[in-house]
Amino acid sequence: MAKINERHSDIPGVAPGFGYSHAVTTSNGLAFVSGQIAMDAAGNLVGPNDLAAQTRQAMTNLQNVLFALGTDWTGLVKLTWFVTDTSQLQDLRDVRDEFLRPALGDRPNPASSLVRVAGLFRPELLVEVEAVVAVDGS
Repeated sequence: MAKINERHSDIPGVAPGFGYSHAVTTSNGLAFVSGQIAMDAAGNLVGPNDLAAQTRQAMTNLQNVLFALGTDWTGLVKLTWFVTDTSQLQDLRDVRDEFLRPALGDRPNPASSLVRVAGLFRPELLVEVEAVVAVDGS
């Protein structure tokens, strides 16, 4: 049975999570990353009404979490996306690929799920992304 190694709540470049950890690492070499949203390090919304800008900020936050865990995009196992509107899905995919293609090259993207939701915890948010990542389990 996997054991929790560490709960990561203070991530450089990411607004603090109030009441939760940004990531939890386990002894079996996996980390579970909480949903990242379009808030900058100071907690300000980035990209009101702009799915591409919000996706870019959420991915930047996710990247900061990955770096804090000692890994990068190559360790990404699965992404789970929550979006309020799927009509601009290609914008999300294009921004995702700005981050993944340089790291993965021609290799396939990680596993992924996308869920359309009626809303996120703040009405101005359009996207949230959470991840499962392979890390050193020792």
